[in-house]
Amino acid sequence: MRHFAELYKEDPDKWGIIGLVHDIDYEMYPDQHCIKAREILEKENWPEEYIRAVQSHGYGICIDVEPISNLEKVLYTIDELTGLITAACLMRPSKSILDLEVKSVKKKWKQKSFAAGVNREVIAQGAERLGMDLNDVIKETINGMKKAAEEIGLKGNL
Repeated sequence: MRHFAELYKEDPDKWGIIGLVHDIDYEMYPDQHCIKAREILEKENWPEEYIRAVQSHGYGICIDVEPISNLEKVLYTIDELTGLITAACLMRPSKSILDLEVKSVKKKWKQKSFAAGVNREVIAQGAERLGMDLNDVIKETINGMKKAAEEIGLKGNL
């Protein structure tokens, strides 16, 4: 999220925080994911913009809050994509994002049995909402994850 904020000339801290809390309700309320988030964040006086962004990442899956802003569209798109990229990294001999290329992710994308829980349609729709080519979204997501490789456990053994 921080990487995309920089691309859009937005506040990386704000985008990063939203990325960190976006699944705040998932563990406790998986059947009400994105719905309970509003209640939890309102209790703590979070800004409406943050709450709406958190909710919108579940658009069409578990809630009808449509992603409108760039922040919301990015979160909607890369939430699923980071899962696919992480799974692709963990299957590599290096276990690293640092040597991962778009073509490797695209190869895994085509294997429906690989990371079967990843909703590829959401990713594709998200790229379209962003007005970006899917390959570019994958490339930028990899670039963003590379910046945090150590923190997200994907530095691997290079």
